[in-house]
Amino acid sequence: MSTEAEPRTEAADAARGPLRTTNFRLYFGARTSSLLGDAMLPVALSVGLLDAGYGNAGVGYALGAWMGALALCMLFGGVLADRFTPRRMMVIADMVRLVIQAVMAVMFVTGHISLWAVVGLQFLSGCATALFQPGVASMVPQVASDVQRANGVLRIAESTVGVLGPALAGALVGFSGAGTVFAIYAATYAVSGACLFGLRLNQAQAVASESMLRQLATGWAEFRSRPWLWGVISTFLLYGCFVAGVSLPVGADLIVDHLGSTGLGIGMAALGGGGVLGGLVAIKVRSSRPLAVGSAGWALYALFPAVTAIDPHVVVLCLVWAVAGAGLAFWAVIWTTTVQTQIPADLLNRVYAYDVAGSLVSMALGRSLAGPLSSLVGSRALMAWATVLGLLCSALLLAVPAIRQLRAAEPDGPRPAGDDVRK
Repeated sequence: MSTEAEPRTEAADAARGPLRTTNFRLYFGARTSSLLGDAMLPVALSVGLLDAGYGNAGVGYALGAWMGALALCMLFGGVLADRFTPRRMMVIADMVRLVIQAVMAVMFVTGHISLWAVVGLQFLSGCATALFQPGVASMVPQVASDVQRANGVLRIAESTVGVLGPALAGALVGFSGAGTVFAIYAATYAVSGACLFGLRLNQAQAVASESMLRQLATGWAEFRSRPWLWGVISTFLLYGCFVAGVSLPVGADLIVDHLGSTGLGIGMAALGGGGVLGGLVAIKVRSSRPLAVGSAGWALYALFPAVTAIDPHVVVLCLVWAVAGAGLAFWAVIWTTTVQTQIPADLLNRVYAYDVAGSLVSMALGRSLAGPLSSLVGSRALMAWATVLGLLCSALLLAVPAIRQLRAAEPDGPRPAGDDVRK
């Protein structure tokens, strides 16, 4: 085959859809497998630790260690991705997480379970995830010519495994125990790492001429220099904390009281189904001012807490949560695509790390405040306030000229990739 024939074939495949290219199929396989494992983790960890007698406090310590490590190390993960190229860091992270979850599987299969060993291992897993996550954004422009369509496909997959993963984990835990789930969880990282290793990307040199602190400062300067970027993130600090952050735990508690755990499960499935719909809509909707259109997603998700405050029928709950899930997915695709196409490739990992770190902090703070705030003002009143604040934050996005007027970047094909781990 000639050297010119292969690029033309890739371009023709990309024009028919991102899944037509080998690179995107491999990346899709990597993301789907690791997301499936991540969706299974809370169920396996919760049931395993509860059966071992460590109670809800033990579950909280383990999950909190993972989240805390992720937030703590995320910014450094972005710097390392730029220093050593994102795919290298993603493959290394997958191999580390494979070993960690395999050790977890052995612990639960043999019954030799130490809470502090579990907490320590989950902390290390969170650190490894922080090495992996920045590359999630920068890899998509390298493997797909239509970045928005690719993000829509990935979001549909994420919403689907978000529903199937916990259900599969629950069935497996009940049938064969938590150890089996952790073994499958470890295997998902093996699949992810193999898929990432198989990518055929253009070769580029890693950037390591600056110190890590200097690179971190450069990322912050680039983040701060874009009013649309820090404007959205600043607004999300409020939205993520007092809308999304408090809504899930408090709203779930209200629904369980009214409809039972089965009703909550059906509602969460509808939320995931709405995510699939939102991803499909985001694939089709193209706007010259993406963030102005995407702000509708925030407004739709604000319906999530609203319906929990009114003792809804299960049908009403499902319809409203499906709309909320669609809004969340629609915004996620639009926002991710905007960041990926507006930020230079050599800075994307660091800038995206600031984005993720801010989101993690706001969501974690919101979940921590959910209990005290519901005790202070009442659960239903808190959900009403969360709805109002969500709508106000959505309006605020439209009120800021830098956000409202931001123009979509012109598509220019896949960006050059950053590495070849096989060298």
